Amino acid sequence: MRRFLLAASVLAGIGMAAAPALAQSQGGKKAGDIMVRGRLIGVIPLDSSSSTSIGGRVESGAAVTPEVDFSYFITDNIAVELIAATSKHTLKAKGTALGDVKVGSTWVLPPTLTLQYHFMPKEKFSPYLGAGLNYTMFYGSKPAAGMGNLKLSNNVGYALQAGVDYALTDKVYLNVDVKQIFLSTDAKVLGGAVRAKTNLNPLVVGVGVGYKF
Repeated sequence: MRRFLLAASVLAGIGMAAAPALAQSQGGKKAGDIMVRGRLIGVIPLDSSSSTSIGGRVESGAAVTPEVDFSYFITDNIAVELIAATSKHTLKAKGTALGDVKVGSTWVLPPTLTLQYHFMPKEKFSPYLGAGLNYTMFYGSKPAAGMGNLKLSNNVGYALQAGVDYALTDKVYLNVDVKQIFLSTDAKVLGGAVRAKTNLNPLVVGVGVGYKF
């Protein structure tokens, strides 16, 4: 959470500092617009408050993956955005009674819907803040050797978002975006003999390009 707040503060500070020096875009963002963005994102699980039935804590690896989002502007300032991306992560249990244990790997699909407020929508440099919900699904899970099987529970969480759009043309925008997704899951290996609970809470940082219709 602190990392998200730091990143959001940096984006907001840059936006407010740069705004007076930037000319107004030709059309800007307005009610009825649809924007499609493609980003390259880094997904960084923070693995807070995790535990296992054999002691220690869960640790999951970071990943880099593409992301696509679709935004619809209800008003000039307010938009809804649907975010879709999937990423693969390795899972380990560290400091357990058995030492450090490789658990396996899994794919994560967390479609997220946010409601955003866009500051200065008519300017070339337009920051925004958002909040919403996500439903995270785990699929393609593969246990490490000797783990028998690996099951992870799907779950509903919420998300915070901050970003900046910079108008390269009236239709094309450069985008920088950061999201904090709050996500918990229960994992089972060895037929449920070993269980783990973790708050993955990934920080998602992305850079990309958007096109406005």
